[in-house]
Amino acid sequence: ELHRMGKPSRLNQSVAPDFLLLGLSEQPEEQHLLFGIFLGMYLVAMVGNLLIVLVISSDAHLHTPMYFFLANLSLTDACFISASVPKMLINIHSQSQTVSYSGCLTQLYFLLVFGGLDNCLLAVMAYDRYVAICHPLHYSTVMNPQLCAQMLCMCLVLTNCPALMHTLLMTRVAFCAQVIIPHFYCDPSALLKLACSDTHINELMIITMGLIFLTVPLMLIVFSYVRISWTVLGIPSPGGRWKAFSTCGSHLTVVLLFYGSLMGVYLLPPSVRSTERESRAAILYNVLIPMLNPFIYSLRNKDMKQVLFKLVDGRKTFFLPCL
Repeated sequence: ELHRMGKPSRLNQSVAPDFLLLGLSEQPEEQHLLFGIFLGMYLVAMVGNLLIVLVISSDAHLHTPMYFFLANLSLTDACFISASVPKMLINIHSQSQTVSYSGCLTQLYFLLVFGGLDNCLLAVMAYDRYVAICHPLHYSTVMNPQLCAQMLCMCLVLTNCPALMHTLLMTRVAFCAQVIIPHFYCDPSALLKLACSDTHINELMIITMGLIFLTVPLMLIVFSYVRISWTVLGIPSPGGRWKAFSTCGSHLTVVLLFYGSLMGVYLLPPSVRSTERESRAAILYNVLIPMLNPFIYSLRNKDMKQVLFKLVDGRKTFFLPCL
């Protein structure tokens, strides 16, 4: 009867629906190309991020707060991209667009956790640069190992709590019979559009947590860089100013990419947003940024390049006698 009236029917609450992820294209001839492109991007992202973790952990000179947080950011990026891309690749390869109800909620939880952890770590890294440049004499005292571990634990707690609340609230939502998600991952906003039950609490949760966990870290980053800029401009020599600010270049580049793409997905008004534009922005912060971060941090960092070359030379020395 509901279908004859042109309204979506409500699923039985006891039946968990399967969702359809439309992906990036419905054209069959484009699937092989998309599979190759995203498989290559995923492998590059995983190798690059895990290589940064290996390089930092293998050299004692890099056991500093800045590189400690960079290693955790790289590990988070590897997990973040793994929360969405492998499922998309499996769907393309199997020519199936379905994702189970439990699989969708699991993916939603991990995307929120690792996306939020990325956000928090960028704020913590901005604070690290603020202390290093504005209070260099107190850097080793302020950014001690205990504080770094506490800040990392705080980031983990602050990201897991809202992600778990979002996921649990989503289990209370009853979905309609036509559960088609016009994305390559389980986007929370797209899921709520498919609901046939009241979603005011879910929407309020998204707005409240979004404002808190996006604006607060962003404000900390902006505050840190305002103070950094003020301190750097006070350095008399141009060479000293460039040397001080160059340590922030990689982090600032990643911040601009991350928040720019995030705003393109969630903060634009509905009149400007479109499914195609949201998908492009989602590719940027879900796939491209985790893939580019290793290059941004390693290519602009002399210490990282030196340790990486040393690691490669050591592997060559080890394998040459065996040839």
